[in-house]
Amino acid sequence: MNNPDCTKCKHYYITLDERFPKACRIFNIKGKVLPSIDVKRYTGHRCPVFEQREKVKKDIIISDKIVDTFA
Repeated sequence: MNNPDCTKCKHYYITLDERFPKACRIFNIKGKVLPSIDVKRYTGHRCPVFEQREKVKKDIIISDKIVDTFA
């Protein structure tokens, strides 16, 4: 079975460290590869804590009013 896609997990986040940009809050690991790959590499098992991230519905507000900024 394939590793889960960390980018769709609610425990995954991007760090500000350019050397280790990908991280997992649960395992407290940072790396250059997805955390699920490191979990598989070190334990021999696929990630046991993957939880699907909830999709956020974004409302788009469309305005038909034009504002003159050059007045």
